[in-house]
Amino acid sequence: MLRFLFRLAAMVALSVSVIMAVLDTTRSVAASALVLTPLNTSWLAVSPDTRSAFESFVRDKAGSLLWDGVIGWVLNQPGFAVFAVLALILYMIGHRRERPTGRFAPT
Repeated sequence: MLRFLFRLAAMVALSVSVIMAVLDTTRSVAASALVLTPLNTSWLAVSPDTRSAFESFVRDKAGSLLWDGVIGWVLNQPGFAVFAVLALILYMIGHRRERPTGRFAPT
């Protein structure tokens, strides 16, 4: 059951990544130049209230060093890349490993 949830979350993250990549591709074609939208810009365009709530939560619980260092760096990366890496990590967690004896070995 837990593997299913990780795979489902990976599929949702990959879907968001593809949507953001299509948006960046469309903007790049329209501008005749490479356009990579940072995750922070996309998040502020969709829901600025949750972005500010998340920032205040992280600054209160973990300190401003985590926000300025790690999370600030992640938010400045292209959104499609962040969600693609997240999808990969979630899929790797939910991946079922093959038995070491082989697929056709008797159990």
